[in-house]
Amino acid sequence: MTMDGPKAQDHFETLAGHLPESLQPWVANPPPIVERALEITVAGGNAMWAIWFVAFVMWALCFNVWISMVLAGMRRRSKARMRRLISDPTSARGTVATLIGDASRAGDPDGASLTFDEYRAFELEALDGQLRLVKVCIGAAPLLGLFGTVTGMLATFAALAEGTRGEQTMGAIAAGISEALITTEAGLVVALPGLFGHYFLSRKLAGFRDFLSTAEGMCRMAIRQRHAFR
Repeated sequence: MTMDGPKAQDHFETLAGHLPESLQPWVANPPPIVERALEITVAGGNAMWAIWFVAFVMWALCFNVWISMVLAGMRRRSKARMRRLISDPTSARGTVATLIGDASRAGDPDGASLTFDEYRAFELEALDGQLRLVKVCIGAAPLLGLFGTVTGMLATFAALAEGTRGEQTMGAIAAGISEALITTEAGLVVALPGLFGHYFLSRKLAGFRDFLSTAEGMCRMAIRQRHAFR
């Protein structure tokens, strides 16, 4: 596969012209890895920009889900820790611990369940929606790669039909084949890591849901026991 280096350099120079003077030298003479990435993008045609956009959206959503879970403390707690929170709600620290403490103070078991249901609706449903969009991106990346494959092959056949088998024709054929192969590979490269990322986050969220169900059951039982001893 041949990369159109001069064409990629033209992109850098054009971009540099629209930036402040302090940034122009860095953009006009980018690091080798950045230059190589743009060369591949240019050789892959317009479909590559769509693939990179899908990749950006996908990983931005994955990072947002992960950081939201970390900041909210969405992780399992031991049963001993949950018993302490239920027996002494004032010791709760953090969103999830406070949730368990509030549920344990409910007047009846259904009130405790309502507290957990509200948390699931307002906190977890938003994360589920983002993971569904991640799944859409995972499916879209290979399809965009296939679209680039088709356009690359069409360019190749057009060069064969219109060319005179000279050097210019062979260059057009090589560019079309390069576009077809690069976009196919890029679509798979974006989709496969995204698939593993989606699986990891989905499992973490499912495990936290199981933890909430356990905590809800313990809160309901504790409330029934308090009522029984009154």
